[in-house]
Amino acid sequence: MNRPHHLRPLFLASFTLVFALHSLADASVTTFGSGSNQFDMTFVEIGNPGNEADTDGKPDPAGSVAYAYQIGKYEVSEEIIDKFNASQSVQIFKVSRGPNKPATHVSWNDAARFVNWLNTSQGHQAAYNFTTSGENDHIALWSSAEAWQLGGENLFRHKDAFYFLPSSDEWYKAAYYDANTGNYFSYPTGSDTEPAITAGGTDPNTAVYYQTSEQGPAPVTEAGGLSAYGIMGMGGNATEWIGTEADLTNDDGSADRIVRGGRFSNTTNLYMKKFNLDTPQHANVEHEGLGFRVASIVSADDENVIPEPGSLLVWSLLGLAGFHVSRRLKK
Repeated sequence: MNRPHHLRPLFLASFTLVFALHSLADASVTTFGSGSNQFDMTFVEIGNPGNEADTDGKPDPAGSVAYAYQIGKYEVSEEIIDKFNASQSVQIFKVSRGPNKPATHVSWNDAARFVNWLNTSQGHQAAYNFTTSGENDHIALWSSAEAWQLGGENLFRHKDAFYFLPSSDEWYKAAYYDANTGNYFSYPTGSDTEPAITAGGTDPNTAVYYQTSEQGPAPVTEAGGLSAYGIMGMGGNATEWIGTEADLTNDDGSADRIVRGGRFSNTTNLYMKKFNLDTPQHANVEHEGLGFRVASIVSADDENVIPEPGSLLVWSLLGLAGFHVSRRLKK
């Protein structure tokens, strides 16, 4: 059906809003803690399950995930760790640069204990099997019957956990995969060209690197351009712990872990490229440039998940556009 010429801009605006809504509605905000120790974490859904793996990066292959999941839009901040520390007995050490800076100098074991608390504080199964009480002790393995087994047996993560550290493939897909083309970008900023250096901000295809120790990382919400899925700071700012053993087997709780993404003090962008893996680190290592982000399963029944304000705004604008179109058609 041919639309009247004067209505075309309105239909175009409506379609534009639909596409904008699609990108925004996949993000959600979850609240943890209580009272003065309450904090929010924003998660973005990584859909397109069963995507083809990338054979042009490291590891090879990488990035194929058989299920939808969510990953934190931002790195975990110092403020979040401060509120975690105030909420229970386990205390996680970190460098103090500012509340909205990424929490760094956090070991893999510390990050795993934080993730366990996210789960148990909301009535979910703990992800990691700590059998001793030492803050930086290594995990024990789950049994095969208890372990996460989609996409390969993972004796680190419990199959019923809601929150967890992203696996190598989960992190890689969120960083580099382009759902529109089915290809993988070279950089986690939705680009094949090297990102511009920035000390902080949200400009497309920028990343926080080549910074001095005095400058440090940027706030987690101003950590450069987004990945194709809309994730910030996966290149530069803080190197991130991955929930996968260096040899990809996840059969040794004390083994080295993968770290990815580069950090603020790197003098080259190579560490954020898809074909580069940083040196794996012991699970109890604490480094001033090493932080983490959290991933989760997708659940439409989670009552703590609410739409981002941006999504609500787009719904309102879409309804308004439809109202104007309806009025013009009645004339």
